This record gives sequence, structure tokens and C-alpha cells, in this order.
Amino acid sequence: MEILLAIGTRKGLWLARSRDRRHWDVSGPQFPIADVKAIGIDMRRETPRLSAAVLNSHFGPTVVTSDDLGETWSEPDDAPVSFPEDTGAALEGVWQFAYGPESDVVYVGVEPTALFKSVDGGRTYEFVRGLWDHPHREHWMPGGGGKALHTVLPDPRDPARVNVAMSTGGVYRTEDGGASWTASNSGIFAEFMPEGQQYPEYGQCVHKVAVDAANPDRQYLQNHSGVYRSADGGRNWESIAEGLPADFGFPMVAHPSRSEVIYSFPLESSMMRFPPQGRCRVYRSENAGNSWTGLSKGLPDVGFWSAVMRDAMCTDSADPAGVYFGSRSGEVWASADEGDTWAQVAGHLPDVLCVRAAVI
Repeated sequence: MEILLAIGTRKGLWLARSRDRRHWDVSGPQFPIADVKAIGIDMRRETPRLSAAVLNSHFGPTVVTSDDLGETWSEPDDAPVSFPEDTGAALEGVWQFAYGPESDVVYVGVEPTALFKSVDGGRTYEFVRGLWDHPHREHWMPGGGGKALHTVLPDPRDPARVNVAMSTGGVYRTEDGGASWTASNSGIFAEFMPEGQQYPEYGQCVHKVAVDAANPDRQYLQNHSGVYRSADGGRNWESIAEGLPADFGFPMVAHPSRSEVIYSFPLESSMMRFPPQGRCRVYRSENAGNSWTGLSKGLPDVGFWSAVMRDAMCTDSADPAGVYFGSRSGEVWASADEGDTWAQVAGHLPDVLCVRAAVI
């Protein structure tokens, strides 16, 4: 078994490889003067295809792909993701890659808030106009990180069903392949809204949503403030924040094969974006959020004043599953035993924006 861990940062892409998930060979940077905000690893292919969202301050954003595990990269002559002229919009960046149940279907969520779909494995993308034309769109305001669609969750049982999440709109779902979309934020509390308007239909600042390994109707959500669970595919949400030291954070990750197992990285608050008391802790629930356990063996116990972003935590599909996260201070950590113990993969990297792992 070999693990490939792709690490996207504000100054390029690093690739780490390991056979035991304790000792790592780290190479990079690739694209060293670009932000790498999103990485995808398409495991449906005989040789996995890597996709990376590269944002160069001079040349702008693009998507590059590799069919040799990052040895070489290719970019189409024409922009693979671009807005139709009649929208009056221009691509500012790609935030998410997601893989549908159908062969060669890939989704990307982008900034400004929109969804694109590829049917050729991620070489070219088509604009999903149904979401762009939604009457709520004029009310979707930029969050602190931008006006972005950062989460795409295709239903593995039905290609026509997809959930997305955005800042600051919230969760939206389609059941007809993207032709129409419904806001799905019932039960989510928006502390920043005026009293009496704190459960809005839309306008939520959702940070991340994850889907349960065994039950796609069970979903987990990290909000700007609040941690939630849905039992009905995102239509309604209930709080599962009790037992966490704080309810603010960015990532939410589901175990790849064990139902009801999820991971979170709580931060003190929206104003103090570091772990409570400066103690680096990953929190795991093994009962769908009814209770939580802090995992710290091998992690810094004091003086950790950094944060973990929405896509800077992930798992691999090994048994037992590996868990990974990267910090804004450039440290990357790995657990080979589902979070029980941790070891450092790399340090002193640029600000880590995303991590993705795969068994290759």
C-alpha cells in the first residue's frame, strides 16, 4: 500500500508519499507562485487523475490535470472553466472538485458562486445555469474568504441529486440534475442576523458539509457558528455541538467507511481563530455527533495559535483509515489509526489551503 497526500498552499503544491503513513517523502513545490485552493483525486480511473485549481496573480485561475500522479501536468488551450458571456461574470477561482456516481462526471464549485459539470473526466466543464438563475442569487454575499461555492456533494445513489454549500447562501439541493434548486437551511441558527431573523431560509455562512459513509441522507455541517446533523439529506438540521469546546470552525470530515464517524477541528470563535487555549486538537465523534472525543496524542499541547481551513482536513480509504490536516502556519499532520495518534508530515510550508489523500 502507498499513500499519496497532495498539499495545496498559498505558494504551490507539495506531494507526499508513504507506505506506512509515519515516514514521508515530500516533494515540491509545484506551481510555486500560485495559490492551490482545491485538489481532486479521481480514483475511478485505472491510474488516478489529479486535478488542481491553480490561481496565479498574473495569469489568473485555471485547472490543471495529471495522469501520472503529479509527475507532469497539462492545461487545455482554452480555459476549462469559464462563465458564459451573458452572465457578465469572470472566474475568480475554483474551490472544490467532486466526483459523481457516473463515470467521468466531475463537478467544480467556483468563485463567484456557481457550479460547473464535466462529463469528460475534468477536461472541460459546462455551466450549471439552473443554480446561477436561482432567485436567491442576488442575496448571496461574499463571506470572509470570498463569494464561493465550496462544497459539492453528489448523491452516490442518484445522479440527479446534488447538494452544494456556499458562503454566504447556505445549503442548496437539486433533485432534477441541476435544473432547479431548493434552499436547505432549516434549523441552522445565524447568530449574525437580527433577532427574529436568525433562522433564515438563505444567507447562512456554511463552512463545510460532509456525508455519512453508509447513509447519504445523514449529513454533517460546520456553520460559521454551530455544528449540525441532518437525517433527511439536508432538508432539516439539528445541533450536535454539545461536547465540543467551541462551535466555530471550518472543516467537517466523514470517515470513508465507518458510519457515524466524523472529524472536526474547533476554533475558539469567529474573532479568535485558533484552538481553545492554544491546544491542537482534532475532535472525533463515533455516534453521529451525539458525543465527541478530543484527539491529541502527538499533537502540540501548548502554543498552537493556528487554524485549519475548510478543505485542509481529509481521510484516506485504507483500513484503518488515515486522517490528515494542514494548518495556516504550514504544518501538516497525519494519523495512521483514525486519529488516535499523530505524526508530522511536513513543517514550515506556506499557508495550507487544502489536503487530499488517496491509496494508490
